[in-house]
Amino acid sequence: MSTTHLLIRKDQLATARLHTDTSDRPLADGQVRVRIDSFALTSNNITYAAFGDAMSYWQFFPSEEEGWGSIPVWGFASVVQSQHPGVAVGERIYGYWPMSTSAVLSPDRLSPSRFTDAAAHRAELPAVYNQYFRCNADPLYTTDTEDLQALLRPLFITSWLIDDFMADNDFFGATTMLLSSASSKTAYGTAFQLHQRDGIEVVGLTSPANVAFCQSLGCYDRVVTYDALDTIAADTPCVYIDFAGNGELRTAIHERFTNLKYSSSIGGTHVEQLAAKGAGKSLTGPRATLFFAPAQIKKRTTEWGADEFGRRMVAAWHRFLATVTDTSNPWLHTEHHHGGEAVQAAYAQVLAGKGDPRTGHILSLYKQAGAR
Repeated sequence: MSTTHLLIRKDQLATARLHTDTSDRPLADGQVRVRIDSFALTSNNITYAAFGDAMSYWQFFPSEEEGWGSIPVWGFASVVQSQHPGVAVGERIYGYWPMSTSAVLSPDRLSPSRFTDAAAHRAELPAVYNQYFRCNADPLYTTDTEDLQALLRPLFITSWLIDDFMADNDFFGATTMLLSSASSKTAYGTAFQLHQRDGIEVVGLTSPANVAFCQSLGCYDRVVTYDALDTIAADTPCVYIDFAGNGELRTAIHERFTNLKYSSSIGGTHVEQLAAKGAGKSLTGPRATLFFAPAQIKKRTTEWGADEFGRRMVAAWHRFLATVTDTSNPWLHTEHHHGGEAVQAAYAQVLAGKGDPRTGHILSLYKQAGAR
């Protein structure tokens, strides 16, 4: 077998190329090889690349070529070879993959519903990215929603955790949540959760082109363009939740709102304007603080227990999915891209932030669906 990868230049994210290993290494005892059938590509993955060195995202699937890396993505794979007695050929798995046609895992800590990858280079990386869910026993899995799971599941879990973090901290005394990049999937997932909170106003900040889309979602109390911040009272007790990473916007928010209670940095959809290290030490008001989802997961699983954490998350996911797929106003439709050239083109489109916000991209480096 051979494996094809889409490699990205770490210091120049617009530079991408395909590389094929003509012969895969034989499996060691305890390893499995999976065929990566499909994966989602969203602005969240661009955030992984933008923070790749600072937050070790490049280390999950290291490239053997200096200066080049593989951006992690979420999707589905099938076991095609197994040297592990607990994992059968043909088993379907959801998890964290490289942008490649295949990958090798070392399954460990197996349960009926999941396992971890015990590869040595992943030992010190966040555990939340190192869990692989076995579809035949996964409470979130249904065969007809694979595309939506790949596109929304990891983003919604982050959204759910942001909402929980804010509530856990009594919204830092604020009554208004300002969400940048309001048309992005993680932002509107967060808005969906926050909108259910009593006494909290959810304001979406976006570009003029995306106002109508954001308003149509029904989860923002107000939608405001980036150049109209002055329509929001300067003394509003507010929290800024930054999904864009736009340094100029962040500065404008901090300078305008004299009662800014907290500033949370989530990601970087505006890569070309990414605020340095997501910190902004010279900003007026509170320091911008990077939200790290695994920390909130650890806190809540300690407080609630893993079973209760899972129950709450699954219930929230099903409520969200029902809204997203409402036939009277669906929030998302998917486009499929097959083959190396199509995947490269889709990557360039997502990196540039172009396209309809209702469109989700599902990719496969195989030239046709179901290819082997």
